[in-house]
Amino acid sequence: MKKVIAIAALAISGFAANAQTSSTATQTVNLNLSNAIELTFTGNNSATGAAVNLAFNTVNDYANGVESAAQQLKVRSNKKFGVSVKTSAANFSYTGSTTPAPTMPVSGVLGLKVSANGTGGTIATPFSATAYNTLSATAANLISNGLNGGNQTFSVMYEATPGFTYPAGTYTVDVVYTATQL
Repeated sequence: MKKVIAIAALAISGFAANAQTSSTATQTVNLNLSNAIELTFTGNNSATGAAVNLAFNTVNDYANGVESAAQQLKVRSNKKFGVSVKTSAANFSYTGSTTPAPTMPVSGVLGLKVSANGTGGTIATPFSATAYNTLSATAANLISNGLNGGNQTFSVMYEATPGFTYPAGTYTVDVVYTATQL
């Protein structure tokens, strides 16, 4: 009987030694993400685009208006977004020799169309890809339901049609784009 007890004691002590050959530790890693959105012009990777100069050199320019080249903007957002557009003022500012300075309204003179839309969203009415819609100092939706991503681009073109009413000089207004997460 003594032999059986000794073998059992040897087996138990050998098993206990093997249980101590590994150990486990656990650590939790949290990613604390914040909502983030950025709107830039792709030409200079800046929130301030290069100046767009629309030159009126001929009678036909005054009669038909002058159109700009496409200006591309990029949105980077981790949520769906919309883009709105407005001008910084209701009237152009004037630099020139005429006094008193003429007052040219933005509305009815400066138009915008979306010439390309790679945002995954839709062009908001009244804007379109085929026709110019007038701008004003009141914000209007331009892109609706843009998809989240790191390279959501769209391009715009401007058209100015001041007609023959205004004297020579430089007429200036800023166009302000705002991207907002939904």
